[in-house]
Amino acid sequence: MTERGDIVGEKMQELAHIMEHLRSHTVFYIGNIPVSSTVVTTWLVMVVLIVAVFLATRNLSSKPRGVQHILEMVVGFIEGLLEDAMGKEGRKYLPLIATLFIFILSLNLSWFIPTVKPPTIDISTTAAFGVTTIILVQIFAIQKKGLGGYLRHFIEPNIVLAPLTIIEEFVKPVSLSLRLFGNMFGEKMVVTILFILVPLIIPTPVMLLGVLMGFIQAFVFTLLPITYIQTFIKGH
Repeated sequence: MTERGDIVGEKMQELAHIMEHLRSHTVFYIGNIPVSSTVVTTWLVMVVLIVAVFLATRNLSSKPRGVQHILEMVVGFIEGLLEDAMGKEGRKYLPLIATLFIFILSLNLSWFIPTVKPPTIDISTTAAFGVTTIILVQIFAIQKKGLGGYLRHFIEPNIVLAPLTIIEEFVKPVSLSLRLFGNMFGEKMVVTILFILVPLIIPTPVMLLGVLMGFIQAFVFTLLPITYIQTFIKGH
């Protein structure tokens, strides 16, 4: 009983410090600037993606096969979403939307690398995605409609609603970042708790579910900017 009690005590102690398993930590410093594990993991994923894309596209064929076929399926799917929302004009936004999907998906799935914490469980990462995306949406809107047309968007259909429309634009990056962070952080926390309590049985199917969650969250995050761009281009 004493041995069993010791095991239970160890488990409880690990659970009490679960945030240490999820919190990013400083890996090294550049001068006085700390570089966290989140940043390092993001850099590594970027390097892997750049190398992978280079290798996958250096020998493109008119008859796609293998990795090229998979990449064309992904790009074709995203292009279809853009065309459904905005017609042929939506194709010009493909680089942004496709990059968001592939990059966020890769970051989400990086948690399958041993000891690696996915950057999307860090609010600073998701906030950066949210703010950058909404700024780009505003830039696209100004390029498409001109500054006058862009400002007119905020007083349509009624000038009385202008304050709410403006507030909505400020809320969008918060919504984007918190949605991605909350779902990925919750998923990672559940798996971490299960690994502490029953390390050999339950976590595996939950991690497989995490793959699906990673795809869904990447898809939702990229689908919303399409809606935002469409709203500016085609109106409310």
